[in-house]
Amino acid sequence: MTEFQRYLAEEVAEDHADGHVSRREALRRLGLLGVSGAAAASLLAAAVADQARALTGAAGHAGTAAARRGAKVEAAALPTREITFRGPGGRRLLGAWASARQPRGGVLVIHENRGLNDSIRAIAGRLAASRYSALAIDLLSEEGGTKSFSDEFEAVAALGSAPTSRFVADMKAGVTELRRRLPGKKVAATGFCFGGGMTWLLLASKESRLAAAVPFYGPFPENGNLSGTSAAVLGVYAGLDSRVNASRAAARAALRRAGLRHQIVTYPGVDHAFFNPTSSRYDAPAASAAYRRMLSWFGTHVAS
Repeated sequence: MTEFQRYLAEEVAEDHADGHVSRREALRRLGLLGVSGAAAASLLAAAVADQARALTGAAGHAGTAAARRGAKVEAAALPTREITFRGPGGRRLLGAWASARQPRGGVLVIHENRGLNDSIRAIAGRLAASRYSALAIDLLSEEGGTKSFSDEFEAVAALGSAPTSRFVADMKAGVTELRRRLPGKKVAATGFCFGGGMTWLLLASKESRLAAAVPFYGPFPENGNLSGTSAAVLGVYAGLDSRVNASRAAARAALRRAGLRHQIVTYPGVDHAFFNPTSSRYDAPAASAAYRRMLSWFGTHVAS
């Protein structure tokens, strides 16, 4: 099992521990990812045990998190439109494009493990409303796009079976497309969950054209080396997200070794996927604060 297949499998186990999917459905999804029956059962049991410990430790935050619900969103999203653009070897890549009026720069938006959906399109639209033209790339373009899957978890499984080298090549093509559409402007990348891990992977691929990057609660690649990029990096984490936070120290160390301008920000009392309004873990005030911080980071490193 590859590093990212393991990550996707852990996501399934966490969803089961949170009560979002039944044991039967979790086992089905793990099977699609190629996890054997015995290994799947062990993974689910470990996730349930971890969740019990996390709930005990998070009890003191519950009132604070509950009090934070319902904060207003800062910017109304501009509309996006579906586009195609040239990928590696002439392959056709799919994406959602949101054009800003008088753009200050461009942002590549990298989706979660469900693929390019309306929630991710809305992020591109919000960035455009904040004067950053945005391209939300579909990393399932080779399979016909996220919309070609009737079952969203089939899209997850397809991501798990694709080589990460293809994702890197497609993301680099996304950077190229942004630069083509925004001549003379700086560009950045941001991603969420799986997409946060992809953002780290793009940085580790010696992508030198990014002025900034903001990975949200994404796993840092094992032995990742960031020496080939000059991007200013804002790493966003959730205080209760122990699974992803396990690689936070490695990310910080790699940033320091590469001499990159960076900040690591952890929002206390919130969990993985706190930025996603369709998630049960959504925390509106923390998401709003993280969005403002991301815009401030882009204002310093992309718009300047």
